[in-house]
Amino acid sequence: MAKRGGFPGGGMPGNMANLMKQAQKMQRQMEEQTKEMEAKEFTATAGGGAVEVTVSGKREVMKVKLAEEVVDPDDIEMLEDLIVAATNEALRKVEEESASAMSKLAGGMGIGGGIPGLF
Repeated sequence: MAKRGGFPGGGMPGNMANLMKQAQKMQRQMEEQTKEMEAKEFTATAGGGAVEVTVSGKREVMKVKLAEEVVDPDDIEMLEDLIVAATNEALRKVEEESASAMSKLAGGMGIGGGIPGLF
């Protein structure tokens, strides 16, 4: 005989409230984590330190530092390549730390379950 109305199993509303509390807590933690990440800076170098690029956690280039010897008017292409390489490495560092932080957050909430691509 089928039960009328409500959720199957009867105890679902209590579980749903608990799930909502967990989701709200996770949302607050994610917002805090995002603010922390945005405040950080990530620096990477290329060409043995001849080019240094610093990006923010917001993925914005903050600073580019060039060693005098790498500025060769006859080889602009090499300098461009070094800047690209250092910038991409700094951005990779942002992604790595962001993914690590979100993974820890998701793991602490008991979600994600090691599913690739989910946090």
